[in-house]
Amino acid sequence: MALTRHCWQCGREYTISPTPGRSETCDCGADLKVCLNCASYDPKVAYQCRDRRAEPVEEKHLANYCEYFEFARRVFTAPAEETKRRDKARDDLKKLFGD
Repeated sequence: MALTRHCWQCGREYTISPTPGRSETCDCGADLKVCLNCASYDPKVAYQCRDRRAEPVEEKHLANYCEYFEFARRVFTAPAEETKRRDKARDDLKKLFGD
């Protein structure tokens, strides 16, 4: 699977060359210049951002003015698929520990 820049909500590929502006939205209505689409977004670190220079953003799914935004290139995983992976991992752990 190829790494692409895509909408965090529906997975539609973003093919326009520069990074999206704050007012750009996907066909599904989701904002594109959001933390969830940024290469620095990481839910496991403080404020869910690896870039220490960036101001904290509360609403990760809404457009913001972050000047350090870089559109992430990754493989799109639908939310339902992510839930299935998480549930399978939990089941495997329960089996491993005999719960």
